Amino acid sequence: MGHAGAAAAAVRYLRPRAVEPLPRPELRCVREDERASVEPGEFRRVLGHFATGVTVITAPAGADEPGPAGFACQSFSSLSLEPPLVCFLVGRTSTTWPRIARAGVFCVNVLGAGQGELCRAFAVSGADKFAGVAYDAAPVSGAPRLDGAVAWIDCTVHAVHTGGDHLIVVGRVAALGAAGDGEPLLFHRGRFAGLGP
Repeated sequence: MGHAGAAAAAVRYLRPRAVEPLPRPELRCVREDERASVEPGEFRRVLGHFATGVTVITAPAGADEPGPAGFACQSFSSLSLEPPLVCFLVGRTSTTWPRIARAGVFCVNVLGAGQGELCRAFAVSGADKFAGVAYDAAPVSGAPRLDGAVAWIDCTVHAVHTGGDHLIVVGRVAALGAAGDGEPLLFHRGRFAGLGP
């Protein structure tokens, strides 16, 4: 085949193709007698060893709402390249999620290394989380894009799935950007951290 033929074959193989949807799996609820006996505190302690980035998910204010909505979220991930999808997890009891759901759009703000206090402000319930917080509007959704975030991802709600005591929210990316080479804020074993030297 030669080098040229091998290269052409590789290009054909690697060329982006439409992804065929997989058949929907058979789903069933797990019965109480099938559940593993994992103590919640131990579950949280062990999984705390997995370091994550920290984000703030925001949404624009609705017609009858006093201001925008937002909450701190470390359960965020990229999901798909084609189409461009991301996802985050939110507790079913969240009071912020219904506002994001009504808006149908959101912006993921990836926090920088010096934004631990900002994260704490968005982790509380009942307070005006945006008091004293500088932001502008994300270009497509209009959701708050927080000053100092190292990256932002502007999305529309694509799908919502159940996952135990949380919801899995899938967003379709409409616009995104990064603010240079700033280091991210990390969360590990119950504490904020940064990248090591």
